[in-house]
Amino acid sequence: MPLLRFDLIERWDEKSVTGLLDAAHDAVVKALGVPARDRYQIVHQHPAHELIVQDTGLGIQRSNKVVLITITSVHRADELKQALYKALSEEIERRCGISPNDIMISLVTNTKSDWSIGRGEAQYLEGKL
Repeated sequence: MPLLRFDLIERWDEKSVTGLLDAAHDAVVKALGVPARDRYQIVHQHPAHELIVQDTGLGIQRSNKVVLITITSVHRADELKQALYKALSEEIERRCGISPNDIMISLVTNTKSDWSIGRGEAQYLEGKL
């Protein structure tokens, strides 16, 4: 059950945000094999001066279309992480026209006991998931 947070520079209208979220969700389903209704996404838009995304000296040229994706998820094998990064970059580029240079992804891991899907229950610990 990944939770995706998108940080964007203000300029995105509702249709563009929906397209980005749909593309990202399809990539997550494809790469991680999660169920289609396992969808948790948050979007935050910031003034340009509040979002700085450089390149750690890799020479990556970024535009004002930069998308910072933070994913919180249970541990995944390195191969699945690489497949996810690739799927996200490819699907967002194909459907939204955003260069992979403008896509930065950070994966934060936790355990199944760190999740409550609702009702104040720990569904993973209680065997419901």
